[in-house]
Amino acid sequence: MCKKTGVIITVILLFAGMAKSQQTVNQRLDSFKLIQPGATLFQVSDQFKFTEGPAVDKKGNIYFTDQPNDKIWKYGIDGKLSVFMDKTGRSNGLYFDKKGRLLACADERNELWAITLKRQVVVLLNEFNGQKLNGPNDLWIDKKGGIYFTDPYYQRPYWARKKPDLEKQSVYYLAKGNKEAVLVDSLLVQPNGIVGTPDGSNLFVADIRDNKTYKYTINEDGSLVNRQLFVNQGSDGMTLDNMGNLYLTGKGVTIYDKLGTRIGNIAVPSNWVGNICFGGKNRTTMFITASESVYTLQMLVRGVE
Repeated sequence: MCKKTGVIITVILLFAGMAKSQQTVNQRLDSFKLIQPGATLFQVSDQFKFTEGPAVDKKGNIYFTDQPNDKIWKYGIDGKLSVFMDKTGRSNGLYFDKKGRLLACADERNELWAITLKRQVVVLLNEFNGQKLNGPNDLWIDKKGGIYFTDPYYQRPYWARKKPDLEKQSVYYLAKGNKEAVLVDSLLVQPNGIVGTPDGSNLFVADIRDNKTYKYTINEDGSLVNRQLFVNQGSDGMTLDNMGNLYLTGKGVTIYDKLGTRIGNIAVPSNWVGNICFGGKNRTTMFITASESVYTLQMLVRGVE
């Protein structure tokens, strides 16, 4: 089910007390050379209940979840949409590892999964210090194969429990080959979106309930230091481009440069944008999961691994 919308990208810039025409706004964004000239949002489909967790494989194919319907979908570089897997453990955030496995935050039983392309599942983690995880939500894999993941608590209708086992909602690190995760930040209200820089030096984590996004320095052992407030905005999901710009989601897609200066907001015709990634053969296709819909937007910048 594919259709093209006539929705023109609207970029809203923060200049207090100044009314900007759409033409001026688009010229402002064009000056950053982010979006291809004349590009519009393309609605791939609106058949879902709540889309999340897009991840791109080495070829540029994009996989994403429809969590309430317990499915993982594939949007191929050929533009075709297909179901990759049913019964996904209520997967949310996804990320491909170097082995080509799709790592998933499967919160039906509060686990981290590794899914092969043959749909074989390996449970990587399901507890911390003998207690059930809250519900792994989003993840990022570093160059060593270690996994950073956020573990907020969102009460799910398919859970028997009515309260968390763990007192805090935290960020964890699971080193490659380890069976025990390490707590790397327990001072967030409700961590959600997460992404790291390609060189492995920094990690960004959004505290969605506190409406803040933090930047950390990553130590050699995977621990985090030098937590700094990056922007006063939370996010459900996030990604980076090859210019170092950070893309946050929620009410549309908000873009910040590497210094934390707001560039603008890409308006999306949905109540909520859950997540975002770059895909396609050249990683220049922005893929947006927006509740019941998924959209693409052709970019001049590229995504990073």
